[in-house]
Amino acid sequence: MIEAVTSDRIRAAEEPLLAAGTPLMERAAHQVARRVADVLRARAGAVAGARVVVLAGAGNNGGDGLHAAALLARRGARVTAALLAERAHAGGVAAARAAGVRLVASPGKDRPSAVPDVPRAAQVAVARESLAAHVVVDALCGIGARGALRGSAARVVREINRGRDGSGTFVVAVDVPSGIGVDDGVVPGPVLAADLVLACGGPVAGLLLPPAARLAPVVEVLDLGVDVPDPGEQVVRRLEDADVRALWPVPHATDDKYARGVVAIVAGSRTYPGAGVLCAGAAVASGAGMVRYVGPRRAEDLVLAAHPEVVPGDGRAQAWVVGPGLEPDDEDAERLVRAALGRAGAGSEAHFAATGVWGSGAGATDGGVVPVIVDAGALALLPTRCAPWVVLTPHAGELARLLTSRGRPVSRSAVEAAPAEHAAEAARLTGATILLKGATTVVVGRGGVLAQADAPAWLATAGAGDVLAGLLGTLLAGRAADAVRDPALVARLAALAALVHGRAAHDANPGGPVSASAVLAQLPRTVARLLALPA
Repeated sequence: MIEAVTSDRIRAAEEPLLAAGTPLMERAAHQVARRVADVLRARAGAVAGARVVVLAGAGNNGGDGLHAAALLARRGARVTAALLAERAHAGGVAAARAAGVRLVASPGKDRPSAVPDVPRAAQVAVARESLAAHVVVDALCGIGARGALRGSAARVVREINRGRDGSGTFVVAVDVPSGIGVDDGVVPGPVLAADLVLACGGPVAGLLLPPAARLAPVVEVLDLGVDVPDPGEQVVRRLEDADVRALWPVPHATDDKYARGVVAIVAGSRTYPGAGVLCAGAAVASGAGMVRYVGPRRAEDLVLAAHPEVVPGDGRAQAWVVGPGLEPDDEDAERLVRAALGRAGAGSEAHFAATGVWGSGAGATDGGVVPVIVDAGALALLPTRCAPWVVLTPHAGELARLLTSRGRPVSRSAVEAAPAEHAAEAARLTGATILLKGATTVVVGRGGVLAQADAPAWLATAGAGDVLAGLLGTLLAGRAADAVRDPALVARLAALAALVHGRAAHDANPGGPVSASAVLAQLPRTVARLLALPA
């Protein structure tokens, strides 16, 4: 599991080391230079003679980059350092100059740390040289920066971005891709997307949160000896493949189908019958002990034809999935959705606070209630308050409508610009756990915030959300009693579903188009592969 914290916590952990004279910058520079050298050997065949451009800002981040530039130059690389802030790190400039690094906008002799604004022609030249380099090192802004890039830095980044498609430029970012919201993942201005981020001492939350997460697809932590205290819930987490085995409800030899977990599904309609087929199929394929189809009769025949092991009709269940493909004017479906939400004890927070038990609905867990996944057409039927084991699975547009209906008017574009913020608001307003679907899926619940970036862009396809809902139904049914006793587990299981969903999409057709049906067919093999990994 990756754990990312706020920038304040990392800086607070660094302060006593800096006060004691610990050479953190030297450690960072050596490790950055080592990893850049690895990339150069892979891309250029050798470090000597390879072309490197370092984009250096002010402060320690620029100092890290300049000292790394000096180390690479001493190993024979052809290094240019562009000083793109009003001031440069004096020690870093001196080290780079002594090592033979070519400096652009070099400071004058009388004020060694003062750097003038880089002229427009020089900005274009730096961008062109960057596009021709084997590696570009982004050391413009570190974790202490706030707001968008400005001045020369912003203009050079825009120039590089304009010519980057097809250039093959490999970007290594020191700490963060400069210009992202380091704690919230927003992207307020131009940012140079990184191929590799080297987080010195530990990753900040913005690296895992959308929309910035797409600009930091690979994050490696450089161990500088900085010990960040346990942040508790003030952390953003990302599950990794090795976490699957610890969370997945793997059956025991003595389990029967009821012990393994029964999923009841209300999904599909005359207009969208495929939603029921995909949702029920995902629950079957991911290992539910039994799947009950309690959806509209008009879609039942198709579900049973596609998946004959599905059992029609209501009955004992440890988790419910409601909403995929439902029509808003279907009164029978609405009745079924409301009944399922009643089984979750929705709307009974005062009762829970007084008794420790949510609601009074009949169910199979120790508390007399069951988890419910609420998707698509069922989101409009929520009660005022929900139990934390009610998981809402909206996309950005659906979350915007949900928030607006609860007195927080917001547009889809605003949700997409700050997904974690709006998912947290929805969790606060509803009491439910929120799984906000997107290129990076954000989960907010009692256990804090998780962000999963496991899915290929090809997974943005019709029916993919129906598969995700059925998969999550299997996980919550298999661990229903645990989820009710420990609501923080619900968010981790939701993130686990997003991870496996994304991995199955990759496995179904690596690097190419994928359909929801292909993901569904791949699920059993992907689950088996992940469970075989060491925990």
